[in-house]
Formats: sequence, C-alpha cells, structure tokens
Amino acid sequence: MNSGYAEAILEPPGGEMSEIWLAWTILIVGYVLPLTHVALSPSAGPWRMPPEARCPFSPRIGWLVIVLFLGPIGWIMFMTRRKKK
Repeated sequence: MNSGYAEAILEPPGGEMSEIWLAWTILIVGYVLPLTHVALSPSAGPWRMPPEARCPFSPRIGWLVIVLFLGPIGWIMFMTRRKKK
C-alpha cells in the first residue's frame, strides 16, 4: 500500500480543516450554548408542568424544544420573552 495515499486520506488538503472547525464552531455556538443556557437558566420556568396545565410539557422543556428546532432564532425568542428581574 502506498503511504502517500494513506496520508492523503488522513489529512485533508489546505482549507478543509478550517471548514471543519467552522462547522463545529457554528454547531457549538448556534445550538449547544443556547440549549445549555435555556437548560440552566432560572427564568426558563420549572422542569415539571403545573398541575392545572393541560400541556404535557413543562415551560422549560417547551423552550428547549423551541431552541432545538430553531437554533439561534429560538434562543433570541427565549431571551426576549424571559422575565426581567
């Protein structure tokens, strides 16, 4: 087996490595950090739904679903709708 062939497979040429880092950065900044913020924020509401509620999801789970589907747009929605202290 030619060692040059193996090196070509293991190391992407030129700018592809920066594209990989860019993709991971967008994924982490656009989805993971907003999801973590909503999950840990006290203003996101309780983890359990209130007893009188008819919806099967708690407010925090609802926000997590919105942020998961909409990404940064859902996080901006959360930031504008949370209670000001």
